[in-house]
Amino acid sequence: MDRESPGRDAAQEINVNKLISFILLTAGCLAPAFGQTRKTFDIYFLDMEGGASTLYVTPSGESLLMDTGNPGTRDVDRIMAALQDAGVKQLDYLVLTHYHVDHVGGVQELASRIPIKHFVDHGPTVEEREQVNGFQAMYKDLWSKAAHTVGKPGDKIPFDGVTALVVTAAGEALKKPLPGAGKPNPACAAFKPQAENRDPENRQSLGILFTFGKFRTINLGDFVWNAEPSLMCPNNPIGTIDLYAVSHHGTDQSGSEPLVHGLMPRVAIMDNGTRKGGAAQVYRVLYTSPGLEDLWQTHWSYTGGLEENAPSRFIANIEDPAAVATFLTAPPPTPPTPGAPAGGRNGRGGGRGPGHTGPAFWIKASADSDGSFTVTNSRNGFSKTYPAHK
Repeated sequence: MDRESPGRDAAQEINVNKLISFILLTAGCLAPAFGQTRKTFDIYFLDMEGGASTLYVTPSGESLLMDTGNPGTRDVDRIMAALQDAGVKQLDYLVLTHYHVDHVGGVQELASRIPIKHFVDHGPTVEEREQVNGFQAMYKDLWSKAAHTVGKPGDKIPFDGVTALVVTAAGEALKKPLPGAGKPNPACAAFKPQAENRDPENRQSLGILFTFGKFRTINLGDFVWNAEPSLMCPNNPIGTIDLYAVSHHGTDQSGSEPLVHGLMPRVAIMDNGTRKGGAAQVYRVLYTSPGLEDLWQTHWSYTGGLEENAPSRFIANIEDPAAVATFLTAPPPTPPTPGAPAGGRNGRGGGRGPGHTGPAFWIKASADSDGSFTVTNSRNGFSKTYPAHK
C-alpha cells in the first residue's frame, strides 16, 4: 500500500505552519492601515448659496460644525453629504457664530437628522428681528437636552488633537497675545471706518482660531469691518495664519487690511454665493495681502465678473456659460441707494440672488501637523498642495 513517508508529512506541517505565521504577521501589519484614523485635519467649506457652514474634523474623527446655512432641507442635505464623506456619525460640537438666518436656519432640521452633543454660541442675541419662527425657544430646547457653552475670547473648545481658541464673541476680542505674537500691526495706520453696519448681530460673531501642529486657520463668521481693529490693532495678538475663511461671505462689510494683511494668510477661501459676496473691495484687500498665494471660492461671483474672480479651477460652483454671457453683455442696473444689496457690478457684493439648482460642490482642505496642507475642488478634482514653511 502506497503512503507518504512520515518525513514528508512533517515537512508539509512545517510549511503550513510557516504559511499561517506569515499570513498572521502580514495581517497584523496591514490591520492598522485599514483601521487607522485619518492623519489630517480636514475642513469642508460647504456651498450654502451665500449662507455659511464649515465642517472641521480632527485626525481622531471628532467633529465641529460652524453654522448650518439657510432654512429648509437643501442646505442640510449638503451638510449631511459632507458628514457622510467625512465618516461623521454625530456632531461633537455645533458652533453658531451669530443668529442671522443664513447661519442658523438649518439648526432644527440638522438636529432631527444627526445627534449633536455640544452647542456653542456667543450668548443672547442683540437683534430680535432675525429671530423668526420662535428660533430662540426652539434653540434653547435643543441645547438644554445636550451640553451648552457660551464662548468668550480666550476660551478653548476641547477639540481632540486641535486647539480651537475663541478669539471673538459678543462684541469682545482676544486681548492677550498668543506665544510669538503681539507685534505692532502696520496695516492699522491706514484703517478707515465704514458707515456703521445696520445688523448689530454681525459684530457679536463668535470666531475661532484652529491650530493643528504648525497649521493655523481662522473663521470669524460675519465679524464686521469696524470691529476688526478691536482684535488686530494696534498690535496683532494672533500672528500669521495659513488659511483664512473669508469673513462675511466676501461682502464689503468685513475684511479690512488690519485683519487680512495682519494675518497674512497663504490661502483664502470665500464662501460666497453667485450674487452675495465677491465685493470689489474684498478682492482688492485679498489680492494685495502680503504672502497670499491663492484665493478659492465656493461660487463664481457676478459681482467679481471676469476681472476679479479666481481662475475657474479654484471655484467649486461655476455658473452656466450662457447666463454669465448674458450678465456680462447686459448687466442689471446698479441700485441707486448707497449700501443697497448689489444686483449689478456696484462692487458691494451684497444681496442674495437666486440659488443655483445644479449640484453643490465643496472645497476641502486637509492639513498635516507639519503645516503643509492640500486644498481640493470637489467639482473638478483639482488639488493644490501648499508645503510647510521652512
